[in-house]
Amino acid sequence: MAGRSKGSRGSAAKSEAGERGKIYYRIGEVARITEVKPYVLRYWESEFRWMAPGKSKSNQRLYRQRDIETIQLIKKLLYQERYTIAGARKRLRELGIGGAADAAEPSEPTHDHAANYRRVREELESLRALL
Repeated sequence: MAGRSKGSRGSAAKSEAGERGKIYYRIGEVARITEVKPYVLRYWESEFRWMAPGKSKSNQRLYRQRDIETIQLIKKLLYQERYTIAGARKRLRELGIGGAADAAEPSEPTHDHAANYRRVREELESLRALL
């Protein structure tokens, strides 16, 4: 049994290292990487609204590397530096993370499909004009 456990840890470490090159991560992968339980990540999304990741067609959360870095920073502020949620929110704003600028980007792909379609169409039309 001990050999099995050790082997699974080694493969988990390898798969985690391999995951670092990915563009999108599911909540379970993010929980493993950051060592934060999925229910805590969902709670933080409600407290730090700008942190909410985009969602796939199947409604699964899709985190990016930047989201993972933010989660690790929030974890450090809350658990190591002992900030309250409100204090961490304020500190993140002071660091230029969160607030109005970051709030627009994650929600754009899931809420403003029409704008995305217009942008893609314009790009395609400009490519067609080049041909």
